[in-house]
Amino acid sequence: MRFRHPDGTTVHLAYCTNVHPAETLDGVLAQLRDHCEPVRRRLGRDRLGIGLWLARDAAHALVSDPSALRVLRTELDRRGLEVVTLNGFPYEGFGAEEVKYRVYKPDWADPERLDHTTALARVLTGLLPDDVTEGSISTLPLAWRTAYDDGSADKARTALLTLAERLDALQELTGRSIRVGLEPEPGCVVETTGDAVAPLAAIAHHRIGICVDTCHLATSFEDPHTALDALTAARVPVVKSQLSAALHAEHPHLPEVREALAAFDEPRFLHQTRTSTAAGLRGTDDLGAALAGDALPDGAPWRAHFHVPLHAAPAAPLTSTLPVLKSALTRLVGGPHPLTRHLEVETYTWQALPPELRPRGRTQLADGIAAELTLARDLLTDLGLKELP
Repeated sequence: MRFRHPDGTTVHLAYCTNVHPAETLDGVLAQLRDHCEPVRRRLGRDRLGIGLWLARDAAHALVSDPSALRVLRTELDRRGLEVVTLNGFPYEGFGAEEVKYRVYKPDWADPERLDHTTALARVLTGLLPDDVTEGSISTLPLAWRTAYDDGSADKARTALLTLAERLDALQELTGRSIRVGLEPEPGCVVETTGDAVAPLAAIAHHRIGICVDTCHLATSFEDPHTALDALTAARVPVVKSQLSAALHAEHPHLPEVREALAAFDEPRFLHQTRTSTAAGLRGTDDLGAALAGDALPDGAPWRAHFHVPLHAAPAAPLTSTLPVLKSALTRLVGGPHPLTRHLEVETYTWQALPPELRPRGRTQLADGIAAELTLARDLLTDLGLKELP
């Protein structure tokens, strides 16, 4: 979906396909048929943006076989779908029964991460619509914190500088500009937008910036306006933003709140949990650890890294951080000029929701994704953007 900002620029809205597990090119093509096109039809639009997640095997197939890339591009066009952004964070296995810490491998100290991201950039130049010259890729925020030392930091910085050089060469070759954004996430080396400033300043290249995920922003109790103002002051480009909402518990000391939270403690994904105290941010790596005894102070609200559907906040006594998303969006695209032109709804946890909230089959999932995109569209038009055909 495309929108015209009052300053005349085009802002793209997509939804991320990492909600649909697929590791191969055939799996991706099936996603377009079974999920993405039905979502577009529900929205009544001739064109729908999707943020493709391409796992290692799919990316390798596309970058090594020009005919495979042509097949994907043709299929996108045929189904009324367009791609300006990729989710390059998960490498493989995102549809596995247990993902947890594995999603952070390989990290930016491992040459595999550079190779994969380079492949994604090359693929994206071939997928961009004919009238679009800029693409974006979100990526791992360097590494999970416990596996990172000074040697790792040096390797990661060198890899990102190499990536920037490759992206420069790619633009010279194709005429298309691809930028990559580190996506701050709780528990990682770059947990907050503030953590991103120093490493990105050390790279100091306009092709390497930040991806602001509004669930992660909220989980770390960052104020959106303060965070985005600091990025602007530091001249860190916001390459893209993922529109998502975290789980919020206002009174975590109450037994009924703990019981409600426990329903979201599931075995597949990591749900980092945070609370803001007078001594600073406190947290656990997963929701179950927070609920176990007194691992986390419970005198102030808790937030958990669980991407809950934008249009359907959990039932009381829980809620979501949708207000943080709205505040961030106001700053991202509500000003005289947009801070980013690529927005991506990213609720990948539909099948990890408590059983009674999970969609039953493709039809309900498509309905839910369409409802999320409708909410995002309404937020954008309320901010003065005009939806384009």
